[in-house]
Amino acid sequence: MTGPIKLAVLLGSNREGRMSPRVARWFVEQAEARGDVKVDVLDVAELKLPEALDGRAPAVAAARPRFADADAFVVVTPEYNHSFPAPLKSAIDSFHQEWQAKPVGFVSYGGMSGGLRAVEQLRQIFAELHMVSVRDNVSFHNVWGHVGEDGSFPTSPDGCNQAAKTMLDQLVWWADALREAKRRTPYGS
Repeated sequence: MTGPIKLAVLLGSNREGRMSPRVARWFVEQAEARGDVKVDVLDVAELKLPEALDGRAPAVAAARPRFADADAFVVVTPEYNHSFPAPLKSAIDSFHQEWQAKPVGFVSYGGMSGGLRAVEQLRQIFAELHMVSVRDNVSFHNVWGHVGEDGSFPTSPDGCNQAAKTMLDQLVWWADALREAKRRTPYGS
């Protein structure tokens, strides 16, 4: 490995009252506790990407270097109506080469399914963008039950922390392998 993996954590919801910041904050703490990743948080609510696809839009141009610089991605997504949020799809579609030949992992949350239906759809989209999705992900089923009375999240972190470690181990392995492969031979689509 040649230095820490540059991990972009993408928050996929911009709804008022969203859980994304709380879930992402926990995940970022897990990632930053490792010595092999450097985290950059990309939040669709702050990026202000245009709804209509326009690769020349100032917000897209401003975000492009951060997406391009990442060695790996983790998408934090809720499940809304058996899918993922529209702002996340706009963020994905705003970039192309920035995604290629990089691994992606998922932290999902929602009701009974824990966001897993959203993740399965995202895996198909990221495969089309020439990404490798890691097998293991983190999902919070009935996410509101993981919030303590004092606002702490998650209330029972042991299993969640282990799931994050497993996913991050896979993500770092793939990021390192793909980074080395691209160093030897540039990726072409």
